[in-house]
Amino acid sequence: MLAEALAGCVVDDPDQGIFTVHRDVYRDPAIFALEMRYIFERTWVFLGIEDQIARPHDYLATWIGRQPVLVMRDGDGKVGAFLNTCRHRGAVLTQRERGNARVHVCAYHAWTFHSNGRCASIKDHKDGGYSEAFEREDHDLVPVARFASYRGLMFGSLGADVPPLEEHLGDTRFFLDLILDQSPHGIELLPGSSTYVYKGNWKMQLDNALDGYHLTSVHPSFMKIVKQRQSGESQNQLATIDFAAYRQRGGFTFGNGHAAVWTRNPLPQIRPLYGLVDELRQRVGETRAGLMLDTRNVVLFPNVQFAENASLQLRVLRPLAVDRTEMRSYVIAPKGEPPEARELRLRQFEDFFNSSGLATPDDTTCYEDCQTGYRAQDVGWTQGYARGMTSVRRGANALAKQLGIEPATSQYGDVAIQDETVFHSGYREWRRLMVKGANDDAVAKATGREGGR
Repeated sequence: MLAEALAGCVVDDPDQGIFTVHRDVYRDPAIFALEMRYIFERTWVFLGIEDQIARPHDYLATWIGRQPVLVMRDGDGKVGAFLNTCRHRGAVLTQRERGNARVHVCAYHAWTFHSNGRCASIKDHKDGGYSEAFEREDHDLVPVARFASYRGLMFGSLGADVPPLEEHLGDTRFFLDLILDQSPHGIELLPGSSTYVYKGNWKMQLDNALDGYHLTSVHPSFMKIVKQRQSGESQNQLATIDFAAYRQRGGFTFGNGHAAVWTRNPLPQIRPLYGLVDELRQRVGETRAGLMLDTRNVVLFPNVQFAENASLQLRVLRPLAVDRTEMRSYVIAPKGEPPEARELRLRQFEDFFNSSGLATPDDTTCYEDCQTGYRAQDVGWTQGYARGMTSVRRGANALAKQLGIEPATSQYGDVAIQDETVFHSGYREWRRLMVKGANDDAVAKATGREGGR
């Protein structure tokens, strides 16, 4: 039975100290096709931020799994998300990522659609000899089944059977608020983005954003450059993160596959936000202001990461194939920050996160090495989810209680733990959604309810 086979890909027995994942979840094209169907097309997926479509008639072209999506703000300021496909012959309505258009004209046969998704006109309609049955049909763009925003962060789901967005996000909202509250005026994405494709499975990027174990082995060249800058040996004096100075690290996992990790920052003065610390303390309190200056990575399953160690980065992933993943990376900034802070933010992003930076090429090379290694079919199981099994605790630790959040698991201690249990939530959600999808499809087949919109 398919559901049983998918469930067996993740072995999760914390009482026995066991958690492992079968390598087929990274290398099997049939499993990848099911991931697109059961995960990306049946749960909440991050689409963008409302600041990207700030004006009436602004639009953003993006994806939910394999399906193209068009997010638009209409003339009244209402935001909606629609499948990006003309109702006539199926062409996408724009090939640009962003823009502004009162109407979208299909390049193939010139059907037009308003920014609220309504069909504006059908070319040569009166001379078309259309039947009454055609005239009764709905020619508007098909809306995404569920669309919602959390404080300007936009999400969509092709499946209607999802919980309310705030319930889905749960207490990860605390960490999102640490980003969204960095300015009383909100956040913005700075112009431009860095887009690249790596030859590896999409889950490698989700894991890596939470992985403290790889830093000293994958990024020694970056760490050496940091030391050269600090000693004056380098002419480049850019202030940036120093992994060698980290001493304490923590992590939380949450329901629905989400997780967050952070490290106490011994050098808060290198952060672009540091110049605003007095205003932050007054507005959000000492504790939250301090956390804003720590390094933090937040992963929202299945497709978005907020990384705040060097600069503040938004990373959106799109799986292309079992062994190909597109990454799009943006700089997030608090609105109204001083010019010198903005310049530091951009230089730190270019230095570390950019596709030509000192870290991203190291990471993607490792993903591709892993994907090549997974061709060794005689090796079935990973051993990469075991660090921290004896130190993680279920539920809230003292810090979580202080912050007023209820994580599924908590971890805090010496940075040397380099915890891997923070990956578990993503694979637990992977298994839940894959098994549910297989069971739902089996029931639909048995009752003759197969089919789509």
